[in-house]
Amino acid sequence: MNIFINEKPAEITLDTEKTLGDVLSGIEQWIASTGNRIQRISINDRDIPGDELEKVFPLEINEIAKLDVFISSWRELAAEALTDLYETCLLYGKAAFEERSQIIADWKNCSAARFLASDITDLYNLALRTLTGEGLPLSDFTFLIEERLRETTDPVKEISSLENQVRIIADRMGEFPLDMQTGKDQRASETVQLFSGIGEKLFRIFFIYKSEGLLQDTFEVDGLPVRTFIDDFIAALKELSTAYENRDTVLAGDIAEYELAPRLLRIYSALKNITISDLPVLSTP
Repeated sequence: MNIFINEKPAEITLDTEKTLGDVLSGIEQWIASTGNRIQRISINDRDIPGDELEKVFPLEINEIAKLDVFISSWRELAAEALTDLYETCLLYGKAAFEERSQIIADWKNCSAARFLASDITDLYNLALRTLTGEGLPLSDFTFLIEERLRETTDPVKEISSLENQVRIIADRMGEFPLDMQTGKDQRASETVQLFSGIGEKLFRIFFIYKSEGLLQDTFEVDGLPVRTFIDDFIAALKELSTAYENRDTVLAGDIAEYELAPRLLRIYSALKNITISDLPVLSTP
């Protein structure tokens, strides 16, 4: 069996593999470390639809003369899935009421939706609620998709545009103790929400960089391995949430001002200072 990956001969030596499923499992494990995924396959120059894959897994390798495997990076697949969801929302918004249930059903059965369900679960669940009238207004949801697309297609530009926002939120975290002490509960609550939102956004961009192989195990933030830094960041955020719910103004204020605000600036600075000269900008809708 001759194996090609993205139309180039693959230097893969088969050993104990007996079936197509064995071969694809090995290839998938090999490419997963680089952030890539199998997008589609072709057997003897015949494309295999996604819903037929399980039927061909048992094929003996001696029955296959040529196997073409087409792979894409996680980022490319995410951009495609987000674009498909964006276009689905536009179609849904223009459709007559009686047509909308079919639009939802078609989207749920497509490969883009399956990718979101497995890899961007929060957005997939929000899409289901929005398209059934239980989530965000459609205009707000499409705005959210546009933000995720910007992060995915051009994370370098997106991270650069956040500097002023990050500094404002860090300053508000420094003011958080005084807001709680002076009864500005609404402002304090809004500050926590803004902080959580920008923190999640920075972690999403971190994951995109990591999926492209741009962050190695030696990547550090403030002298700590990035995994340790993120674990400490999340632990401090949970402590803040608990202290805030318990109305422990002193502890909540200390965590916000002295732990979380500086950490936000440090993770942002570390991501912004990564030199990325060859990260392509992906297409957008």
